[in-house]
Amino acid sequence: MNILQRIFTDYFEVIKYSMHPRDVEMENIEKMIHCGDPSFGGAMYACDCGEIKFVPFRCKSRFCTSCGNMYSIDRTTSMSFKLIHMVHRHCVFTIPEELRDFFLRDRSLLNCLFSSVRSVLLRMFHNINKSQLFTPGFICVLHTFGRDLKWNPHIHCLISEGGIGKSGMWRKVSHFNFKRLGNSFLKVKSDIYRNCPKGFYVYAKPNNCNPNDVFKYIGRYLGRPVIATSRIDSYDGERVTFHYHRHEDDKLVTECIPATEFISRLIRHIPEKHFKMIRYYGIYARHYDNENPIHRAIPKEKHQILLSFNKWRESILSSFGYDPLKCPKCGKIMFFVELYFNHKSVSLQELYERIMKKSRVPT
Repeated sequence: MNILQRIFTDYFEVIKYSMHPRDVEMENIEKMIHCGDPSFGGAMYACDCGEIKFVPFRCKSRFCTSCGNMYSIDRTTSMSFKLIHMVHRHCVFTIPEELRDFFLRDRSLLNCLFSSVRSVLLRMFHNINKSQLFTPGFICVLHTFGRDLKWNPHIHCLISEGGIGKSGMWRKVSHFNFKRLGNSFLKVKSDIYRNCPKGFYVYAKPNNCNPNDVFKYIGRYLGRPVIATSRIDSYDGERVTFHYHRHEDDKLVTECIPATEFISRLIRHIPEKHFKMIRYYGIYARHYDNENPIHRAIPKEKHQILLSFNKWRESILSSFGYDPLKCPKCGKIMFFVELYFNHKSVSLQELYERIMKKSRVPT
């Protein structure tokens, strides 16, 4: 077990009966706790020399640090294939702290964040030329967490610095004017607008999201799990210590909080089932139809090569520098033998004997 699995295993009963989690939270917690548990099945590999290796199944939950990281890598790859070959702008749309609790109570409101960002960006580009209605390509990713793990819903948006008009003409846009976000609201938000007259807080500082570096850029900013186990410094059974770099001044901050509070901060970021955290708009939208060919940042010829690095074996090889299927005895590559699902009371000797019968391994 990693440190996160230990924390949730120790407090499983408290979570289930005292913290009143949502069904989707409980489902993901159970998956994460049993991730890599051999009793839930796995794949068996063998070598001609007689060596065998059992690889347990993973949970595939985005809440799990390892599986969530692999999910982010897959999504990053998919997103990179869509991008056109040009400079993009990374913008962050967030909301005042006073409003955040409303989105926690009613998670359906999170859809409004996507709709608002889409409306703002399309209106900004359409106002450049109302006859051409230039349309950019932009990808929105919802993060509900800040670096301190507290509830902070905001949208990371990667926007092309340009758009396609109705005539097929491309218009480069290097200045983003966000003054059109509006400043009228109901009374519950009137006080907020005195301090934030432009509505959204928008971080849209020009940055070097160069097409050649777009793959790493997306992975760093748009596809990451809530917390990595490397940020959890210690756990003594009652309190959890973790660290983060504060956004305002990049200062290293260390927090030591009760385990129940740590758990509560984490599980609230588990999205509802089938909720799309990543959405594509403009010329990146699936339904967008344009006759003019678009020069992609990553050509199709490289897609299969990049996808191959995301496979289980290749991912471990590139990340940790060793081949998980290389036989520790003879150095040959082990071959797949059989899948095992939820085996009960099967000893290693029994598994070995079954493998010997099904494979070409000499007895």
